[in-house]
Formats: sequence, structure tokens, C-alpha cells
Amino acid sequence: MAPLEWNDLPIFLAIAREGTLGAAGRRVGQSQPTMGRRLKALEAAIGAALFQRTADGFVLTDEGLTLLVHAERMETESLALLRALSGSDAALAGELRVSCSDWFARVLLAPVLAELAELHPAVVVETLTDPRIYSLARREADLVVRMVPFSEAEVIARRLVTITYGLYGRPEACVDPIGDGEGHALVVMDTAFGGMPDVAWITRRLPRARIASRSNSREVQAQLCALGAGLAVLPRPLGDAAPGIQRIELDENPPSRTQWLGYHRDLRRLPRLRALADLLIARIPTLAY
Repeated sequence: MAPLEWNDLPIFLAIAREGTLGAAGRRVGQSQPTMGRRLKALEAAIGAALFQRTADGFVLTDEGLTLLVHAERMETESLALLRALSGSDAALAGELRVSCSDWFARVLLAPVLAELAELHPAVVVETLTDPRIYSLARREADLVVRMVPFSEAEVIARRLVTITYGLYGRPEACVDPIGDGEGHALVVMDTAFGGMPDVAWITRRLPRARIASRSNSREVQAQLCALGAGLAVLPRPLGDAAPGIQRIELDENPPSRTQWLGYHRDLRRLPRLRALADLLIARIPTLAY
């Protein structure tokens, strides 16, 4: 075997996890031709094919499966070293990556980040608002706020805030009783999130209403609601502040949801992360009501 190029191992892991050169390239920020060249170089160094090329994508060979076990172990150790080094950084400066939902980022997180920037101008926060669940262990994010509780043993987690929800519509839609929803349209979560409690609640509470639109974005739902596309269940911090809509009083409210805050235990002493986490814990419950 020729000496391995260590920088090719993240390329290999990305292809193994994504299944195609294009998707793997987007994951690591490389072009598809570059990914192909790096994979060929790694296979040449090992002296064996690591993937079978199929119509459905790249499938690991036996040699690829063997390399995967060791490459993931090396990745784990490398990330642990980076977290340990980051966690010992005593300066209130540097970058943080925060993941949360789109509406939470705009309505609740943004005021906290503005205050953090005033207090600690050398801290730069990158906010990720797509629905993907980011890995704290792989440092895809440094701090995550989400509705799904954390189960990983290496994650320090706590309840951040309980968000209440309400049913919203344009003012003219709120004049007459809603009843069982007959004659009304609904804006709901997309089918991938169809199991969420508010979807079950609104379809049970308004069984005769029709589904007019779906979206995985609460921001888009609020805008569609304001444009008259239909009634929508929204987090109250978002719905109460959105122009053109108002909350509809009913005999029962939609279920509330808990937002959880989590970060890797190796970063618990990182001053810039502690500064942000402490500020979130202090400010978010106030901003949410």
C-alpha cells in the first residue's frame, strides 16, 4: 500500500454517507470531479475498490466497509481533539454555529444575537435554519435549539422554553364562529411533518375544513395566512407579531411545544458558548411571552 492521504478520508466518509459524488461534494464543499479524483487516488493508494458504482449510487465493497469502521473511529478522535482544544479557549472571541427553526431564529434568537454582538463584538455567530438535525458530535453545530429532546450521553441539554400555539386567520375570518371548519381552508405543515401535534389538533378540531396549502416553514405559513390562503396554527411569539392576522379564540388551544437547548459537553467551558447559552436562558423565556 502507498501512504494514505489523510485528507482523503473525509471525502470517503462523505461518499459513504451520501451515496453519490454530487451530494458528498456539497457536504464537504468540493466539486463532483474533484470528489471523483480524490476517491480514485484513495482507491489507488489502498489497492482496492471501495465502492460499487450502481444505478442507485455508490455502495460500499467489503474493503470499503473495513475502511469505514476505522475512518469513523479516526473521525471521532479527531473531532474530540478539536472539541477539547476549543473548549480550553479562554477568549471571548471566535465563531459559533447555532441551529434552530426559521421562525425561532427571526423572532426569538435574533434579539439575543444582537445583544451578544453588543456585549462581545469579537464573537461571530452563524445561524443555520434549515430543518435538518445537525450533529453536535461532528461539530456541524456548536449549539442547537430544537423541539426534539436530546438523547445523546455526550450532550448537555436543558429545557429552554415552552412555546404556546394559537389558531390564526385574517381579521375577517375571525368574525363568525369557526365551528367544525366547514367553508374554511387550512395552511398546515408539509407531509413530512404531518405527525406533529398541531396537525393532529387542527384536523380533529376542524374536521370539515379543507387543506389549502402545506409548508415546513412556519414563516411561510404565517405569510400564507396573512394573504388569505387559510387558517394556520402558529407559535404565538410568531403569530401575535405577524401583521395582517389575529388569533382566533376557541374553547381549546393547540398543544404547546417545549424547545430544548443542547451543546456538546466538551464545549461546556468554552467562554463564547457559555456567554450565548446563558443569554439564551435568561432572555428567551421573556421574549416568548
